[in-house]
Amino acid sequence: MTTKAAGAAAGIAAAAVALAVAELVAVATGPQSAPLVAVGGAVVDSTPESITRWAISVFGVHDKTALLIGTLVLLTGFAAGFGVLAARWLWIGLVGLAGFAAIGVAAALTRHDAPITAALPTLVGALAGGMAFVVLSRATLPQPARREVGDAGEPNRRYFLRVAWLTLAGAAVVGFASRWVATRRGVSEARAGVDLPAPVNAAPPVPGGADLRVDGLASYVTSNGDFYRIDTALVVPQVDPETWELRIHGRVRNPYTITFAELLARPMIERYVTLACVSNEVGGSLIGNARWLGVPVKELIDAAGPMAGADQVVSRAVDGWTCGTPTAVLTDGRDALLAIGMNGEPLPTEHGFPVRVVVPGLYGYVSACKWITEIELSSFDDYDAYWIPRGWSQQAPIKTQSRIDTPRSRASAGAVMVAGVAWAQHRGIERVEVQVDGGEWQLAQLADTVSADTWRQWSWRWEATPGEHQLAVRATDSTGETQPAEPRPPAPDGATGWHTVHIEVS
Repeated sequence: MTTKAAGAAAGIAAAAVALAVAELVAVATGPQSAPLVAVGGAVVDSTPESITRWAISVFGVHDKTALLIGTLVLLTGFAAGFGVLAARWLWIGLVGLAGFAAIGVAAALTRHDAPITAALPTLVGALAGGMAFVVLSRATLPQPARREVGDAGEPNRRYFLRVAWLTLAGAAVVGFASRWVATRRGVSEARAGVDLPAPVNAAPPVPGGADLRVDGLASYVTSNGDFYRIDTALVVPQVDPETWELRIHGRVRNPYTITFAELLARPMIERYVTLACVSNEVGGSLIGNARWLGVPVKELIDAAGPMAGADQVVSRAVDGWTCGTPTAVLTDGRDALLAIGMNGEPLPTEHGFPVRVVVPGLYGYVSACKWITEIELSSFDDYDAYWIPRGWSQQAPIKTQSRIDTPRSRASAGAVMVAGVAWAQHRGIERVEVQVDGGEWQLAQLADTVSADTWRQWSWRWEATPGEHQLAVRATDSTGETQPAEPRPPAPDGATGWHTVHIEVS
């Protein structure tokens, strides 16, 4: 093994030690303070919107995993480079480590409501990484008493590899175990201990004809495990319901704070509501339908007594993320909920446990605040929520859309069941039409639905002939508006266009 290769390996191993020890300390200070998460969060907040849209379009619900992996790859490259230089000048490696530590500390301390202790994981990790780097750098030097091969200018390959691999293995075990403990400690048990109250107004039963049960067609009710997740949290916040509070303030006459126990004591209602992400491309999967249990947001706002001019409700999550919802939408009688339950169980942690907001008819970035801790009555003239300075519209009602779920690429000649879903939350779907090869539009059959606040399945029988074919779909909502054909990207207020698939019939 050459000296440069040994130096690169030493740098990578030392970086692994630094990250692992930082994760261990973050068990006590909170997973958000771990340097990888803190720096990743800062990157998310500062990334240009065009890159964010690209990441979501490419990676979908795995965008955060891609970011963390990409960060690790870059860090590995830098660590290897500093290690090579430190093989000749040890101080360069230590300076490089100190520089990364400074970045980690700055990122951790500038996160929302970060205490001074948020710097500890990075500082302790950097100290451990520096010590490991010194030890590994010495191991790259010749070991006369134990050298088996190589001349006096080469490091002992077997001795160094043993030290490096033990270091990497130990760091991996400590790092992954610490992350597992830090992200799950206490909250899983707390969630399991929540007894959901019975609703005073239960959700209407799902009609027998709401789910067509066609192979490949999305089910009418989306399971919690399959429900899409798009947010800015690199690590799912772990919020203890025992200490959770919701502060309602701002332009109100009677600001107040409510605890989780007090929220549970309020009358609950249950509703099926379909949520959709504004980043969803035409025909995309960033949409799902679930049964939600919660308290009407209107009741909480009315109790605070909104003042004149309070036309925006700013919801703030525990990690500082914000969204702005028109006050008029939350108080117009629709079933906007401060939700605690999803499909008959407490909210999953990744979907906002213990409390989140659910609003029919608006894209999630202006309504669906997860891990909520504040509701502030404000004005659109006074405050721009998280995504608004990044180029998205202030107010974003969901657009009428439809999707072909099956078939997607191949079919056999003869009778083929074409099926999919259509949505226009809070307006409802009145008609779905299918087109083959640019011909006449054919009326599809609509499945039953619980309400206008959910998506609707549809189906159409197609007598398919061999060859290449193009299928398109469009929907019309209850106001008579048909989704436009012109394709537009999701930014700034939702994608448009007809979902089109190319089918090979054999």
